[in-house]
Amino acid sequence: MSAKPSDLRRRKLVAPETHVEGFELARAARRTELVEDYVELIADLLDAHGEVRQVDLAARMGVAQPTVARMLKRLEDDGLVQRLPYRGTFLTEAGRRLAEDTRERHTVVEHFLLSLGVDADTARQDAEGIEHHVSPQTLAAFRAALASRR
Repeated sequence: MSAKPSDLRRRKLVAPETHVEGFELARAARRTELVEDYVELIADLLDAHGEVRQVDLAARMGVAQPTVARMLKRLEDDGLVQRLPYRGTFLTEAGRRLAEDTRERHTVVEHFLLSLGVDADTARQDAEGIEHHVSPQTLAAFRAALASRR
């Protein structure tokens, strides 16, 4: 079932409180997006190399080291990372849980996009954004769709 372009332009407006709820959820996801990206990357680097240096985060995030330093301070203040002098950055238990939850959402979204025929590079890139905004209900639907295709 495919909607015509004219049908898409004529969709009904939802109730104001529904609009508010949707926009609030989107703003909340944007606020946590960067934190989730950092802890997921830190977990990946720890798993691959056993250590995380500020310079490595800056290179992979495409930002300057002072930007990374500010974010690491925020993550430390939030109890998600521990920074040890001359040893690098490590995830706390809460940081590890957040990283694993984020990674799992990313994997489900990426596999779902791949199952639709999206090429691997595009699926990986799109999953990087969608993973932060997907609701638990939609994620469950993605999982169910993937399970039914096996």
